[in-house]
Order: sequence, then C-alpha cells, then structure tokens
Amino acid sequence: MIKVYDQNGWIQAQTRGARDIIVFDESAPRAGRPGGVAHFGFRLIDPHEIDTAARAVTEAGGEILDKGEFCPGEPYLFFKDLDGYEVEIAFELPTPVDPKSKKK
Repeated sequence: MIKVYDQNGWIQAQTRGARDIIVFDESAPRAGRPGGVAHFGFRLIDPHEIDTAARAVTEAGGEILDKGEFCPGEPYLFFKDLDGYEVEIAFELPTPVDPKSKKK
C-alpha cells in the first residue's frame, strides 16, 4: 500500500494499480479495536455519476445522509443502506497509483 494523503491523524492509503482507498483514522472511537470500521465506500470513475448514484440509492430504499463536495470537483454522498450500514460513494481526483484508464 501507498500513502496518498496524510492529515491530522488520518491517512488514505491505496494499493498500486487499483482505485481502492482505505482510511486510517487515529481519532475514531473504536480505533485499534475489533469492529472499528466506521463505513465503507465506492469510488466513482466519473464525477458526473454522483446524481445517478444518489437516485439508485433512493430507488433501492436507502437514506441519503449527506451529499456535497469534499473540495471543488470531488462530489460525495453518504447513505444508510437497508441493513443500517453507512456507505460512501465519491469521486476523488486521480492519484499517482491509480490504474491508467483505457481509452475506447
């Protein structure tokens, strides 16, 4: 894994050649204890798909908890699924370890 972001007690790490993001947060209430996952998420390839994702969530019965931008050009939404899990869908600007996109 490669650290791609580091700020005030939390980092984002990523596996080379993948679009996965794992966040390690020292301030989370369950940090270092089993069951310490706050939420999980999915990373969009196209930022314009955030509204499509939000519609799919509500049509499936999910509850949108928050929707906005982390910074300009990086939209996100957090929702609660039918089992009560918190899920994130977001677009983040490409990192140096992202796989190269294939042009069609």
